[in-house]
Amino acid sequence: MKSFPVSLLILALATATAFAYDPSPLQDICVAIDDPKSAVFVNGEFCKDPKQANADDFTFMGFRKPGNTANPLGSKVTPATVNEFPGLNTLGISAARIDFAPGGLNPPHTHPRGTEVLVVIEGTLLVGFVTSNQLNNTLFTKVLYKGDVFVFPIGLIHFQLNTGKTPALAFAGLSSQNPGVITIANSVFGAKPPISADVLTKAFQVDKKTVDYLQAQFWYDNN
Repeated sequence: MKSFPVSLLILALATATAFAYDPSPLQDICVAIDDPKSAVFVNGEFCKDPKQANADDFTFMGFRKPGNTANPLGSKVTPATVNEFPGLNTLGISAARIDFAPGGLNPPHTHPRGTEVLVVIEGTLLVGFVTSNQLNNTLFTKVLYKGDVFVFPIGLIHFQLNTGKTPALAFAGLSSQNPGVITIANSVFGAKPPISADVLTKAFQVDKKTVDYLQAQFWYDNN
């Protein structure tokens, strides 16, 4: 990460705040807490008494170490949403570290509640997103290098692939404290209980044998 302009990363993450999708907070802080006793329920989480909050509530150290990419996808997403970082509650922003082995893929997925801005820290990534049916499912794709920034609009299917021969690293900022993740293959072929083969054979125009094969696979979740 040496020589990388940290100011660019800060700007990219701050941009997500500017386009925040979550409701605006009505108080300075609302640190999420599991214990509902003497707490107020705000934006899907119980809030700690502000007078009991401390600096640790607003600190996340999960990005210090690289994620384990020894998996079928060759990638690992380390999220920092309100679930991992309670201080984000009501602030309308979250982040993620994404590690890639050579050839590693963060597979096609969507964030139903957040726009994502991605900053490449190391390596080379082929990224892209697909528009909705209204815009004819147009693919927007780009090869990114160290220091490049790319944005994925809220709700649209997108992906990142390490096309280099060395590991790659990226950080993402998202415009929601809880943007959600829907990985396409996992959702369609790994649903529990499974989606009817009659639905999938017609939707994908393939035979039942192909659907049975895909549904029998282990669909790895890299989050």
